[in-house]
Amino acid sequence: MSKTIRIKKGLDIRLQGEAEKVLAQADPAKVIAIKPTDFHGLTPKLLVAQGDQVKAGTPLFRDKYNERVVFTSPVSGEVAEVVRGEKRRILEVRVLADAEPIFEEHGGGDPATMDRDAILEQLLKTGCWPFIRQRPFDVIADPKGLPKAILVPAFNTAPLAADLDFVMRNQGADFQDGLNALAKLTSGRVHLNVSAQTTGREFLDAKQVQVNTFEGPHPAGNIGVQLHHLDPLNKGEVVWFCYPQDVAMIGRTLRSGHFDGIRTVAITGSEAKVRRYVRTRIGTPVAHLVGEVGPDVRVISGDPLSGDNVGKDGYLGAYHSQITILPEGDAPKFFLTDGWLSPGFDKFSASRSFPSWIMSGKRYAPDTNQNGEERAFVVTGQYEKVFPFDIYPVHLIKAVLVNDIELMENLGILEVAPEDFALCEYVCTSKIASQRIIREGLDTYKKETT
Repeated sequence: MSKTIRIKKGLDIRLQGEAEKVLAQADPAKVIAIKPTDFHGLTPKLLVAQGDQVKAGTPLFRDKYNERVVFTSPVSGEVAEVVRGEKRRILEVRVLADAEPIFEEHGGGDPATMDRDAILEQLLKTGCWPFIRQRPFDVIADPKGLPKAILVPAFNTAPLAADLDFVMRNQGADFQDGLNALAKLTSGRVHLNVSAQTTGREFLDAKQVQVNTFEGPHPAGNIGVQLHHLDPLNKGEVVWFCYPQDVAMIGRTLRSGHFDGIRTVAITGSEAKVRRYVRTRIGTPVAHLVGEVGPDVRVISGDPLSGDNVGKDGYLGAYHSQITILPEGDAPKFFLTDGWLSPGFDKFSASRSFPSWIMSGKRYAPDTNQNGEERAFVVTGQYEKVFPFDIYPVHLIKAVLVNDIELMENLGILEVAPEDFALCEYVCTSKIASQRIIREGLDTYKKETT
């Protein structure tokens, strides 16, 4: 039975630079990079060497500790370079892409008639599996597990986020095939979560799912918030989740037997020269999608709150459907005009410190300056106003800082992920890196208890 859930706590940050509803087909990129660092907790085992020829769907590397999970190339071509960091850690596998992709033939089928084992094997073999993730720990799902439910969020409330109604237009058949496959991977329900503003028939007409409606500000679109209000996690339970574009990719791959890695990306941000939607492939160079950018900007793969700072020479992240370009904010500011004594008419304020809070429709173009350094971490009540969980966020962060595993568990570490603390980090006057701390806490808990 469907549910309607209203989220009251949260904050919508109104930024300039929303992508126009215009879809362009990007030219094929000359180089594609697949980054093991996109997949948290992964220890990659390289399967190719520089100079090897690969097809779209050829495994590039696998999980060292779960060799069934492979990561495949979205294009055909020649392996140009394996980029390594400290201690020879693999950072990127770059492929010189052919103008027209040649696909590995994995064999297609109808997900509605395939059994669970066949679907599971096909997802693992083609490289689709890493796009199914799990809570707790916010990592790639364990294929040996059986989730109590699978969540598919059909809307995104992050600043400047892609409009999924627009992105998924005309992909209803692929999306439904993906849902049919996911329904066979769980003993429970597939929850398709929409917003009160969702109009896409691809979502509203979906079958094999329970459609739930969420209302409220960001982070209502986060998996953690939806899970917390629909079916909270207990110790020992696992829930999987998958985003709509990845569900459609799963459907296409199972039908055709070809892994394509196609992704529609929103180019956003006040410093973006052309703001639009671009159809491309995972791992495309950012510069290929956004063109020229100014000298003092930050290029983010993902949203402004939880995305990765990849720079002008970086590559689109495996899980990202948005590129955000913001002013860097490293120039000095005069305290009377732009600093702490300025009137603040052009500054967005979550605490009503500036008169701009009365301008309800105004959009802002802030830079990335934190306006201060880390300070004493005190209980102010700021976190609770934007954190729609029945969890004490400050107490949880402090439990992580003192490495108290039992207290972390009792305070709800299993229900959250770093992105759930992005708004807490944004409003924090103490400048605490909440997302990094929660990630370290999850890693520590996983290491100590599994």
